[in-house]
Amino acid sequence: MRISSLTSFIGFVLIIAGCYCRLLVFKVLVNWTHYDIFGLSKPYGMVVLLMAVIGILAIALDKRPLIKLSAYISLALITLLFAGVLFQVKNTLSSLPFNFLAQLLSKAIRFKWGWYVLFSGGVLAVAGTFASKPKAIKQVR
Repeated sequence: MRISSLTSFIGFVLIIAGCYCRLLVFKVLVNWTHYDIFGLSKPYGMVVLLMAVIGILAIALDKRPLIKLSAYISLALITLLFAGVLFQVKNTLSSLPFNFLAQLLSKAIRFKWGWYVLFSGGVLAVAGTFASKPKAIKQVR
């Protein structure tokens, strides 16, 4: 296995692990509600997992274009998920009639360490695609 393939493999495994990590915590008094990727959007989480599995299968079959495609799509999906969650939190809380209540609830929502795992997996998967293919050595006669 090439170093670039190993880097992409580690990235895809981190994406799979990051899907089950805590991404968002909503704390109201003492009740903690934890959300992973499936609690935020189950179909979207399945698509992220599917792209990671496709990437791992492409590494096993040594299909470089498919590895590159799944790595870029995975990173784009993770970025889109983060932006969507961020905008949804801001949009939902801005519609509250009392400003102090919106500020109080915005302090109760915490982004957790699962985002770091997801983004590092996506970046590693993409970083593994930058290695060039080894070129044949020309013999001079």
